[in-house]
Amino acid sequence: MSAGDPDSPGRTLRLDLDDQTLREWDATVLDSSPEGVVLDRSAFYPGGGGQPPDHGVLLWGGVQTRIVGSRKGADVMLVPADGDPVPPAGTAVRGAVEDERRTALMRTHSGLHLLSGVVFRDFGALVTGASMQPLEARMDFNLPEVPEGFKERVAAACAAEVAADRAIQVSSLPRDEAFASHPDLIRTATDLLPPELEVVRIVDIVGLDTQADGGTHVASTARIGRIEIVKVENKGKGFRRLRVRLSDGSGA
Repeated sequence: MSAGDPDSPGRTLRLDLDDQTLREWDATVLDSSPEGVVLDRSAFYPGGGGQPPDHGVLLWGGVQTRIVGSRKGADVMLVPADGDPVPPAGTAVRGAVEDERRTALMRTHSGLHLLSGVVFRDFGALVTGASMQPLEARMDFNLPEVPEGFKERVAAACAAEVAADRAIQVSSLPRDEAFASHPDLIRTATDLLPPELEVVRIVDIVGLDTQADGGTHVASTARIGRIEIVKVENKGKGFRRLRVRLSDGSGA
């Protein structure tokens, strides 16, 4: 669950934040080397807050460059597969995000927000850590004791929220306004928002959960699919880890 920064780093316009359904677009190469390619416009999610980066391709002049990751610094630098040719600076390219991976990660990320909303609402526990891969994830909570039937109760509540088909909405607000209108905006035990962040990107599962977040999400809880609570683990005094797996359904 990533910090809520809506700004485009460096010279790359972040198309992935404006339209999470976008999978293909045209762009121009600004910088290029075997270590990475910088575009003026990109829909590749560069990773962050536990959500891994997208994979995909750049198409140019009859050539294909596979993109296997990215690095987010002053610019979003796309990482090419070893040995693939890279387009020189100034080249017009067609970018394409691998749809299956991105959609699975969107479902997973939204599923973690739903899970954290359920556990906060029903048990008052905050998130202490999380990580994800496509359709599987783990989330840690500051839960001193595990109530009787905890695993089954969480699974049933998650299933009910998926069935409710709650809309998942994304917006951006100035920092002060965001916290004034959403006092519980931070659902992690540690505030991960940089103090210099002036605009906060907000992901709202309407009626359940509102968080600062910079990742990609599906449009409603029904598109998450089934959330299976695979295991509840004790990770030390007061900390519990839930391992989850998603199945049955997809969406964007």
